Amino acid sequence: MTLPLGVDLGNSLESFRHGAEEFFHRLGDIGWPSMVIALAFYLAHLLARSRAWQNTLGAAYPDRSVPYWRITAAYLVGAGMNSIVPARVGDAVKIFLAKRSIRRSTYTTVVSSFFVGSVFDTTVGILVFIYALSQGLLPRPPELPDLPAFDIAFWAQHPSLLLFTLTALGILVVVLFAVLARRVEQFWDHIRQGAIVLATPTLYLRAVASWQGVGWVMRFASYWFFLEAFHIGGSFQNVLLVMSVQTVSNLLPLTPGGAGAQQALLVATLVGPGPIAVLTYSVGQQIAIAAWTVVLGTLALIFVFRTTDWRRLIRSASREAGQQAGV
Repeated sequence: MTLPLGVDLGNSLESFRHGAEEFFHRLGDIGWPSMVIALAFYLAHLLARSRAWQNTLGAAYPDRSVPYWRITAAYLVGAGMNSIVPARVGDAVKIFLAKRSIRRSTYTTVVSSFFVGSVFDTTVGILVFIYALSQGLLPRPPELPDLPAFDIAFWAQHPSLLLFTLTALGILVVVLFAVLARRVEQFWDHIRQGAIVLATPTLYLRAVASWQGVGWVMRFASYWFFLEAFHIGGSFQNVLLVMSVQTVSNLLPLTPGGAGAQQALLVATLVGPGPIAVLTYSVGQQIAIAAWTVVLGTLALIFVFRTTDWRRLIRSASREAGQQAGV
């Protein structure tokens, strides 16, 4: 039976709220040394990914300064926003701030460079997802509509709407490209410029893919210690399950950080500790990462960009984008 939209969303948020209550109630039971190590590895994960992006931008602008710490700060600010705002708004913030950090750069090139990272991430994400499916770790498609997670149940109950949404997003991207490309030849030159590192496979593997690989290893280690901190037990299978669940819950995020979707999937798939322990772990890890990235992003905004008014920063960058596009 298909539940009304409001009921689905209410159930998803209620599950997250219950998990949050359990997390704060059991703060004393958390293995704090493991928690600190997990957060340190997560920071290393973010720093490695920002290095890969900085190298991509450096290849696109070899004649200009591409300061690592400003690109890193932009990445941290965006990561913090992605933790508390849905629909990956933080990714737009990363691009805005990175563009402002490179003289005479264009949004088209910076956006193109940002999506270079998806080549490696998509490949690894698919491999992790295939592993989870092959091991029977994820729910079967017929079971998805019954999961108490708004993000997953809604799309599973409305496959035609999912197809329409994906199609509409594709059309929107094409339209945006057309609007930005007043001079089509120059526009595609900027696109190629942002992805120029892909034209030299050895440079891409050494300067980009290698750092992304380090980032994935750091993320793996971080989740291992999160599992240890909540007494779930760090293991190769458990970490890959958590990673594959995040891949599924972030496909079309309708809640910040996929809140609700991750909890429902993990409770349904992570066996052994019991549903309350799994729910507490899942929500606790999400809260810890969100709080940590918000702190890091706030510090980056204050000490690198010398402001706390991120709304004004975004408005200013948006005006510059409109001027460049001739809108």
